[in-house]
Amino acid sequence: MSSDIAIRVDGVAKRYRIFARPFDRLLFQMFGLREARCEPFDALHELSFAVRPGETLGLIGRNGAGKSTLLQIICGTLTPSTGNVAVNGRVAALLELGAGFNPEFTGRENVYMNAAIYGLDRAEIDRALPSILEFAEIGDFIDHPVKTYSSGMFVRLAFAVIAHVRADILIIDEALAVGDVYFTQKCMRFLKRFKESGTLVFVSHDVNSVINLCDRAIWLDRGRIARQGPAKEVCEAYLGSFYPDGDVGDNAAGANVALRRGSEEFGTGCARIETVELLDDADRPLSLLLAAQRVQLRIRCRASTDIEAPIVGFFVKDRLGQYLFGQNSLKLLPAWQRIAAGAGVEVAFAFRMPQLASGEYSIGVAIGAGSQEKHVQHHWIHDALHFRSQADPALTGLMALDDPECRVQDTGSNDVCA
Repeated sequence: MSSDIAIRVDGVAKRYRIFARPFDRLLFQMFGLREARCEPFDALHELSFAVRPGETLGLIGRNGAGKSTLLQIICGTLTPSTGNVAVNGRVAALLELGAGFNPEFTGRENVYMNAAIYGLDRAEIDRALPSILEFAEIGDFIDHPVKTYSSGMFVRLAFAVIAHVRADILIIDEALAVGDVYFTQKCMRFLKRFKESGTLVFVSHDVNSVINLCDRAIWLDRGRIARQGPAKEVCEAYLGSFYPDGDVGDNAAGANVALRRGSEEFGTGCARIETVELLDDADRPLSLLLAAQRVQLRIRCRASTDIEAPIVGFFVKDRLGQYLFGQNSLKLLPAWQRIAAGAGVEVAFAFRMPQLASGEYSIGVAIGAGSQEKHVQHHWIHDALHFRSQADPALTGLMALDDPECRVQDTGSNDVCA
């Protein structure tokens, strides 16, 4: 395989046989009898793609889409029914919880066994062990059988091992979802450092993590590639798939508006957003944010059919598509119950925009109907408008504190200086 490709997946498919009875499985396995009753199930359908060295690829999709099956085939723990996979470099993987660990062994024994599987000799493991234990932070449990571990302790130890085997390619399958926030952030910092020199394949249901971490994404749907491309675009299209056109209950009566589904907007079309404006406190259009200030976001919508329990909302995102903050009318306008067919409305949100780090930002807007728990999206626009922020170069992080205060107190004399 060419050195400019780290992973190549070529026409990979995986078919399972689902047997009606255990006896049918026995007949097939022992004698290969075709009359053994079974139904084929295609977990993957001839997938083809490549990952370049140093690239970070995100895999997204609903449960059962085939993500874990694909990763197991790439790692070599599962054989494809058809097609080929080629990998260039040492692979370290964190797949299903506890994979590769012997539950009867202690944590320390599993460290030596796992690291040896990845090609480290005894002396190399001895040198790496203090750093592995420091990373895992499980204390004396390192000498307890791993069958006594919680799911979080499993992940801590497994991730600590793969972080120290000098892999060229890391494959992470949703394992960080069971860790606590402290350890998850620690792992994310490691992955960001790793991607500077290594290749990463990352599976997560958290699209913000995929957008933040990955250069490119593949959306799997029922074993097929539904979309692939820049992480932000693919994740936005994937989010749109959770609101299928036409699933609008009574609001669908008489609706005949066809709305294009894409990475920029989606919805039923029963209501549409016509204009969006970001204004300063003097009602002037705001395109450059120089300081924290009061602003108004005005969203004008029009209904093509009666909309019961309408909801209008917005969200502010950075250039990577990460959600920073947002609000909707459900809590602010609890008495708003209806938009009549053909009527236009303007919803104005007034709030204090914080000072954001220098860069480009976008505002997404949406009109839907229902409740916070169960609702339908009539028109969702991912990037309705853009604005820029120019902040003090000393600003670190995503945004500045609003009117911070600092005091120092001499605890001996009780004098206070502001």
